[in-house]
Amino acid sequence: MNALSAYSLLAHGLIFGALASLLPLGVLRPKAALTATTIALIAGIAPVMHSLFGTPSVTLLMLAIHHLPARPLTPLGYPGALGLLAFAALFYPAALGWGAFDPYALGYQPWMLLGALIPVGLALWLRRMHVWLMILAVDLAAYASGIFDNLWDVLVDPLLVLLAFCIVLRQLVLRVIAARHR
Repeated sequence: MNALSAYSLLAHGLIFGALASLLPLGVLRPKAALTATTIALIAGIAPVMHSLFGTPSVTLLMLAIHHLPARPLTPLGYPGALGLLAFAALFYPAALGWGAFDPYALGYQPWMLLGALIPVGLALWLRRMHVWLMILAVDLAAYASGIFDNLWDVLVDPLLVLLAFCIVLRQLVLRVIAARHR
């Protein structure tokens, strides 16, 4: 097993644990997350997730890790999720060949992409978004480790976009319900 496969299995185990932590279990929530992570690794749920979704991005793994403690820290809210969906609506069609420009190819020689992340990091620092700045730092360290061939694979993946879609959809449903009860 190579390092990328090992990362993928462990990451999917933790992501499954973060999903289990969404259950309303009160004080048992962290223990349920730990149990679900262990079961995902032992019972084969993590390999199934890997076969369905591919290797998760480090960003998604960091969001899952932030959701595991007794008091979860979920930095991906509605505005961020909406921005991620807008990015994905432009990025994925172009990366799949719907146009002359392939943005995914930039991730193999990422000097331009790394240069574009400098103002992003500066903006995160100025806005005191330290959790996102730490996630970006871990993303860049993971890319520097050499496990990933493409910087985009570290930053974003389809499962993260699905998570963003669920966050946006949940917010829209809550707004519709609130509007009906007025």
